[in-house]
Amino acid sequence: MRIARFISEGSDPRHGIVEDGELAVLAGDPLLDGLGTTGERVPLSDATLLAPVGSASKVVCVGLNYADHRADMAANVDAPENPLIFLKPSTAVVGPGEPILIPPVEGRITHESELVLVIGRTAKQVPAERWADYVFGYTIGNDVSARDQMFADGQWARAKGYDTFAPIGPWIETELDPAALEISSTVDGEPRRHGNTRDMIHTIPNLIAYISDVWTLLPGDLIMTGTPSGLGGFLPGQSVDITIEGIGTLSNPARLRDTP
Repeated sequence: MRIARFISEGSDPRHGIVEDGELAVLAGDPLLDGLGTTGERVPLSDATLLAPVGSASKVVCVGLNYADHRADMAANVDAPENPLIFLKPSTAVVGPGEPILIPPVEGRITHESELVLVIGRTAKQVPAERWADYVFGYTIGNDVSARDQMFADGQWARAKGYDTFAPIGPWIETELDPAALEISSTVDGEPRRHGNTRDMIHTIPNLIAYISDVWTLLPGDLIMTGTPSGLGGFLPGQSVDITIEGIGTLSNPARLRDTP
């Protein structure tokens, strides 16, 4: 089942189940109110899709979780044995089609193509074998980074936390086996990153157990599980497309942030 968050004809944000080119409108937030429908249907072509979660208290990211990407970064970052986790603020989240706003900083801006877990219930110290009880579904994420700032600062909060640096979408897929999904990306149609979730160093069960031991995860929280390797740079005026098998494609244009 695919669940989208959208607006249409000036409406407030609503949720709907994607079915046969239409949205079966839900009566409330599926994370809080369940999947009851109103009977209204909206053509998908008449809707503007938003980030599929509007209530994330935090975006948890996992760094260097694919061996080939870890090798790419080895000259600049020491990879710990445990999962390398960090946070993006909720203000970094944007939806499909929304622009990635490039701030006036020196150096490269890069994309990272990631499977994202959407937490469905409060999770604290979850045993790895019970991980699936806490995942509502899966979506696609782009962990945008100001790469040179990462290395200059010695930590990643500023480089990865700018507004719009966490595109998410286009919807949540609730019925998916995440164990072996192809991930790829393009910039203006040119192939860039490619990998498969079976190559994660830290598996999804272990990530949920590890992260929930550190932070209480709340409904709507997002876990970005890491990127495979490949070229990630992009420039204002270009478009980044990320495709994950079984979910679809997340597309976002890039442009320079307006100056005050």
